[in-house]
Amino acid sequence: MADADFRLDGKRAVVTGAARGIGRAIAERLALAGAHVIIADRDEAEGAILVDAIAGAGGKAAFVAFDVAQPGMVAAAVETIYASHGAVDVLVNNAGIVRNVPALEMRLDDWKSVLDIDLGGVFNCAQAFGRHMVAAGRGSMVNISSICGEVTVHPQPQVSYNAAKAGVNLLTKSLAVEWAKSGVRVNAVAPGYVGTQLTLRGRSNPEWFDTWIRMTPMGRLGEPREIANAVLFLAADASSYITGTVLTIDGGYTAM
Repeated sequence: MADADFRLDGKRAVVTGAARGIGRAIAERLALAGAHVIIADRDEAEGAILVDAIAGAGGKAAFVAFDVAQPGMVAAAVETIYASHGAVDVLVNNAGIVRNVPALEMRLDDWKSVLDIDLGGVFNCAQAFGRHMVAAGRGSMVNISSICGEVTVHPQPQVSYNAAKAGVNLLTKSLAVEWAKSGVRVNAVAPGYVGTQLTLRGRSNPEWFDTWIRMTPMGRLGEPREIANAVLFLAADASSYITGTVLTIDGGYTAM
């Protein structure tokens, strides 16, 4: 494979939930590969810091604020992005939250907030950006799922997160099949435990953390950059014959 297959020179990439954690690592990696990265997040302060960091490293980035759970806001942001920056070539649906609440204690609002962002947000963005990509006959989408979309994890309770990520996996495959002949590819990556703010509560709980490490054959957490590298592969021409796949990156957790 030529090095050019892993480059994104001249392309525009939108990364949702990019202000921190895995999203930030993805934005930085795509910018390093030559993409003009649009940071999409609700946190304008952190988004601005990331834009400056990418520019300081010689890359190109801009920030657009929107909430992926609000379809109208997403649609307006898409129009703004296309008008201000041009056609989008890559969409990374990364925005997500988790609620570690036992099922019998979970309030409907907590359930809905996770589903609205982690699953609904992926669909809202995929649909809004997908309209343009399908019309243009090109594009690559990468959805950030989780091993929780395939297996239940222990000992933390997170029924809403698990359900949402299982939905993301089948949504990915469904869109991939619908759009395959249009030239738009849709894939997902499914990380295991990664050292980010999202896993901070668990990493601070010895019972949870010890179980995570014990059940991961490689015996460590993943790093955000390891997820970002896989996203770059699926976003770039290096994976031009791959669509509808969910790439698991979990240190062997789901192989146990």
